[in-house]
Amino acid sequence: MFIVIVLTNRSRLPALTDSLSAGAGAAALPLLSTAVLVGFGTVVAALPAFAAMRDAVLGVAPGSPLVSLALSMNVLAGITGSASGGMSIALATMGDDYLARGLAAGIAPEVMHRVASIASGGLDALPQNGAVVTLLSVCRLTHRQAYADIFMVACVGPLLALVVVVMVAA
Repeated sequence: MFIVIVLTNRSRLPALTDSLSAGAGAAALPLLSTAVLVGFGTVVAALPAFAAMRDAVLGVAPGSPLVSLALSMNVLAGITGSASGGMSIALATMGDDYLARGLAAGIAPEVMHRVASIASGGLDALPQNGAVVTLLSVCRLTHRQAYADIFMVACVGPLLALVVVVMVAA
């Protein structure tokens, strides 16, 4: 496929090596940012303090598994700076507890999953998030210039949606 694209567009690519170098350079930052954040999340989950934080989050709203789940997903996504990283750590370490609590409260696993998915997208876009850093880098903006807008769109909006979903599902 690559060869076909190069051959059909060779007149547009007078400096193919320069184009490939620029593309590889542009791909390096997002790749490394993602790898670092996944590694960071894994290290956080291995720390003894994580067990204390996990127990504290599990203790919040013991009578409402949806509220507790939403809180834990947001906290872990915020700590790791990653929605997928926070959700994978939370589900690996607390998923069985939340499933049992949800079933005991008569909440369908699908609802629990939806709340977890929405919640992981709330505080994941804090300033240390790899996607935020990459976006600002690509746009040549600083956190000071653009983060307020990013926070409103990527944090406040999903958190409001989460509140609505938890209220409807409860």
